[in-house]
Amino acid sequence: MNQHLSPLIELQKLDLRIMEISEQRRKIPDRMHQVETPLRDARQVLQETMVSMEAVVKERRGYERDVEVQDAHNDKMRARLSEIKTNKEYQAHLFELQMANKKKSEIEDKVLACMEKIEQLQRTIKESQERVEAVEHTFKQEKRVLDELEGRLSHELAELEIQQRQQATHVERGLLDRYTKLKSARKDQALAAIKGGMCAGCRLQIPPQLVAEVKRSQGLHTCPYCHRMLYWEAEPTTDSKPPAESAKDNSLEVGESV
Repeated sequence: MNQHLSPLIELQKLDLRIMEISEQRRKIPDRMHQVETPLRDARQVLQETMVSMEAVVKERRGYERDVEVQDAHNDKMRARLSEIKTNKEYQAHLFELQMANKKKSEIEDKVLACMEKIEQLQRTIKESQERVEAVEHTFKQEKRVLDELEGRLSHELAELEIQQRQQATHVERGLLDRYTKLKSARKDQALAAIKGGMCAGCRLQIPPQLVAEVKRSQGLHTCPYCHRMLYWEAEPTTDSKPPAESAKDNSLEVGESV
């Protein structure tokens, strides 16, 4: 690995983690909004039901006043029956009284209908209140989780930013400036390892000659496609010989044969 890039690679690891944490923190308000939505909806249903309840109660009271007015009017009409002289006038007045009583009965039916609505709305309000309590309990639990996550991320971010500033002092000034500009332009990592002959940044095949030069750490090289600074990351090697055969080879002395 290019020794000049080693401090920069470590700096990038810190930067990438900082970017990751910043992105996680950026999403927390949206997640908070999502977990709060069921609570807002439940509260809105409760509020709307209570408003409906108040409207029906007001309507019932209005009908009750109408019943009182109509009842007083009917009493006056009954009182006039004794004052009527002719049978024709009596029959006409009696018909008007019957119509007045019918009107009173219709109003009383409306009062009863309102009372039935009120009972139904009272049940709905109770159910809505229970729903709000249940959803509020769930919301508080989820909010506590998100608050704890925010606290952990904030703490880690503060520590990483200190390490970032310290690590930046170990990078050559010119190289740091180039890294900073490239990172700002790409909005992600400025360095990329070569893995399997490919740039780990853009996943495109690197020319073999360039791979060899990067592997030999000869100067600073960039990917011809994404222009990230390239570095060689040693790939793990495996022994293709079976353990028994390898042990047998090691046991042979110079000049011995099998």
